[in-house]
Amino acid sequence: MPYVASDHTKKYDPEALRQRIPGWGVDSDPADRPSHPRERLDPEATGAHWTFPERQKPVGRRERSIEHTMLTPVFGTAQPLHGVSGAIRRFAYDRYSEGRTAHWMLLVLGDRVDAIGAHAKSLASRRPDDPITESGVLSEVGHHPISSRFGVRRADVKHTWLDPVIVLGPWVLAGFVVVRTVARIARR
Repeated sequence: MPYVASDHTKKYDPEALRQRIPGWGVDSDPADRPSHPRERLDPEATGAHWTFPERQKPVGRRERSIEHTMLTPVFGTAQPLHGVSGAIRRFAYDRYSEGRTAHWMLLVLGDRVDAIGAHAKSLASRRPDDPITESGVLSEVGHHPISSRFGVRRADVKHTWLDPVIVLGPWVLAGFVVVRTVARIARR
């Protein structure tokens, strides 16, 4: 639920809480809190104010976390969800809370499915992606690739062995699928 400017003070009996919870209210006295002067709520002194903005009209379906009762007043519409990746992302928003790992793993899966679709679309185009030059591997040849990795505390050294798998793996897999498909068609 987005913040709405209103009175959010809780009603409770301080004496009952002090008796029930040991140490409750230790910082109730502003004189005991070192941060008290910064805690004053006086928006007029700084000129700060906030009112609920006019709501943007949703066109079509928008994703919203299940924790929130309504959409935020303003939201992006530049990249609407589409295809299988969009269905995966919608499922993540409809089914799981943002506090659950499943929500985020489904969003990552949707991103990977979208990336695979983009790679497949690239293979079908006249100018397919070039993973060798686009990954920057060739640029390291002239810039001391061995000595720049050892003796200096580079963070990427830990996962360097995984980079070829992540960058070239999908291409090798796609090539394997294409070769198998062509071989099956040729046998028929």
